[in-house]
Order: sequence, then structure tokens, then C-alpha cells
Amino acid sequence: MAKICAVFGGSRGIGKAVAQLLALKGYRLAVLGRDLNVAGTTARSLGAGHLALRCDVAQGKDVHDAFDEIENKLGSINYLVNAAGINRDALLLKTSTEDMVSQLHTNLMGPMLTCKYGIKCMLKQQGGAVVNIGSIIGQKGNAGQCVYSASKAGLVGFSRALAKEMARKNIRVNVVAPGFIHTEMTAHLKEDQLKAAIPLGRFGEAREVAQAVVFLLEAPYVTGHVLLVDGGLQLSI
Repeated sequence: MAKICAVFGGSRGIGKAVAQLLALKGYRLAVLGRDLNVAGTTARSLGAGHLALRCDVAQGKDVHDAFDEIENKLGSINYLVNAAGINRDALLLKTSTEDMVSQLHTNLMGPMLTCKYGIKCMLKQQGGAVVNIGSIIGQKGNAGQCVYSASKAGLVGFSRALAKEMARKNIRVNVVAPGFIHTEMTAHLKEDQLKAAIPLGRFGEAREVAQAVVFLLEAPYVTGHVLLVDGGLQLSI
């Protein structure tokens, strides 16, 4: 059976690293992002046979149309990775309603929508696997990130409930919760100060998170799990 995976947020950062590793392992990939040009560049870099699509996961029609096109051009997916995410860091009292809504729609509603449509495809294949990208912040919370923390904590609850719903259908659902990883989202952080709290003493790399994602996609007896990839950060916060 062909291994077909949709990677939402696959054009950059952790999602791109996941796509690169999966391509090396022989998967056919749909790389989805809000910027089609960037998604296209990533897909072409993976070699022949991959698909790039524009999709805003916060928009239900975008997600529906994306899965239609994936099925038409690649076939029904049996693997799904949700790596699209945004943050709008601010103390709660200074956070606008619009910023609350945008984070919840992208970080939580988005994976709900992609899972809804993606699992319909997996049922045709009589099995599959989903990995949602959470965050250590969703486990521990962080001042200035109340809404982001809520969205990522909600993603864990959603993923565990979905794992229970789909286990009998041989569809597994897991979460990878990264700590501080070198991506565009963390480029503004003061790394020298923050890494002192990380037992391994450094920020992680996107490819290191990708290894954990691929493990969970392929581990046949793991579902409903949250795998922290944080250099031990959870031990000190």
C-alpha cells in the first residue's frame, strides 16, 4: 500500500523537516501551507511525485477543498501531520479578542477540521495515523502565552479523545510536544538566557522533532500518547 501523508504547515519549520524525513522514507506527500509559493518550493525540493497546496486550516472550505485535491492527485491519505500553528504572545489583559480567535482557530480548530476530513480518507484505507504538533507550553503553561497555552492544551484533549474514538478502526492519534526548537517562531527569543533552563543545554532542531513525529506515525501500538521533545525542559519548569 502506498504511504500518502498530508503535512499541514509543511512548507517551513517543523512541518518542513517532517516532510523531508518522510520523503526520504518513501512517502508521497502533500505539503500544505498558507503561501503556495513557499509550499511549492518545499514540495519540489523533496523530489518528484509530491504535491503542494495552499490551505488556511482555520477555513473549513480550504480544508475540504484541499482533501478533495489530494485524493484526486495522490489518492486517499493514510497519514496526517498537523504542524500549522501561530502565536500572538501577550499578557491576557492585553490580548485582543481577534488574537484569541485567530490562535484558537489555527492551533485547535484547524487540526479538528483536518482530522475530520483526513480520517474519512483513512477509513477507506482501513487504518492510518495522525500526529498533532502541540507544545511544552500546552503542558506547563507560560506567562504571556495564556491563549497559546490553551490552544495547545486543548489539542492534547482533542487528540486523546479522538484516539479513543478511532482505535477500533485501526487509526492512531498522538501528539508531539516540542520545547524550544530553532524555527522562525522562536527566532526572536533570547536563546542564551533560555537554554540555561534546559537540562540538555541547547535549543532543539526541527529535524529532531521530525524524528519523533515519524516514530509515532509508524509505531503500530502507540496511540493517545503525548511525546515531549524538549531537551528535558519539563523537568525544570
